[in-house]
Amino acid sequence: MDSQANIKALVRLIEDPDELIYQQVRGELMKYGPDVVPVLEQSWEQDFYGLLFQDRIENLIHDIQFESVKAQLNTWLQSSEKDLLQGAMIIAKYQYPSLDYAVIFAQIQSIRRDIWLELNDHLTAFEQVKIFNRIFFEMHGFKGDTQNYHTPQHSYINQVLERKKGNPLSLCVLYSIIAQSLDLPIYGVNLPNHFILAYMDEKQSALSLKKEDDYGVLFYINAFAKGSIFDAGEIKAFVEGIHLTPDRSHFEPCSNSAILKRMLTNLIYAFQQSGSAQKVSELQALKALIP
Repeated sequence: MDSQANIKALVRLIEDPDELIYQQVRGELMKYGPDVVPVLEQSWEQDFYGLLFQDRIENLIHDIQFESVKAQLNTWLQSSEKDLLQGAMIIAKYQYPSLDYAVIFAQIQSIRRDIWLELNDHLTAFEQVKIFNRIFFEMHGFKGDTQNYHTPQHSYINQVLERKKGNPLSLCVLYSIIAQSLDLPIYGVNLPNHFILAYMDEKQSALSLKKEDDYGVLFYINAFAKGSIFDAGEIKAFVEGIHLTPDRSHFEPCSNSAILKRMLTNLIYAFQQSGSAQKVSELQALKALIP
C-alpha cells in the first residue's frame, strides 16, 4: 500500500470509539509529520464525519504542527549562524503554522530598500540611525504599543509587520534584522524589564574592551521610543532604579538564542494572563529547548 492510500485508511479510523485504536492511529499519522496535514484538513471539511472525528482531527493537526515547530527550533539551535529572522519565524509558526518565509522576507526587504536608498558611506553612525528612524518610524509607521503591551501578537513577527505595533523586544528584533542586513552593527541588549539596541563601535581595539566600563558600544537605541539615543549612564540608572546591580550583560549585546528565549518568556506571560494552560505548557516546552 502506498503512503497516500495508507494515510487515507488511517484517517478513516480516526473516529473509532475505541480510544486504544485511536491512539495507535494517531501515532502512525504523527510519523508522517506536516505532510499529512493537508489530507487531515480536507477530511475535516467533509461534513459526513461526526464531531468526535473533527475534534480529533483538530487536535492531531495541532500536535503535528507543534512537533514541527519543536524540530525547526532544535535545528536552528544546532546551526552555527542562528539567523534571527529565521528564529523569529519559527516562533511565529507556533501560532501561524502556514506562515510563508518569502512573504515576510519581501516585506522586510521593502523597508530595507527605502532605508538603503537614503544611506551612504559618508554618514556618521548617528546620522545613519537618524535616517533609519525617520523611515522606519515615520515613513513606515512603526510604533510602540502602550495600550496592549503584553498581547501575544507582539511576539509574532508577521503580526508586527502587519499591525506596525510592537513591544520593546519585537520592535528591536525587526529593527536589528533590517539594520544588520544593511551592515549596520546594531544588536539587541537584554535588559531586565526592557529590551534595547546597541550600535557597536567596530573600530575599537580589543585592549580598550578590557576596561571595566567600556563595552564597545557607541550609543544605545530605544526602539520603543521611536529610536531615541542614549548612553550607558542611563542604563546604569535604569538598572539601579529597579534595585539591581548593573553588570556587563546589561550593556553588551546578547545572543540570538537569548532573544528567542525572551520572546517565549513574553508569550508564556501573555497566555498565563489569558488562562490558556495548553499554550503555556507548550511554550514552556519550547523555551526548555534553549540553553
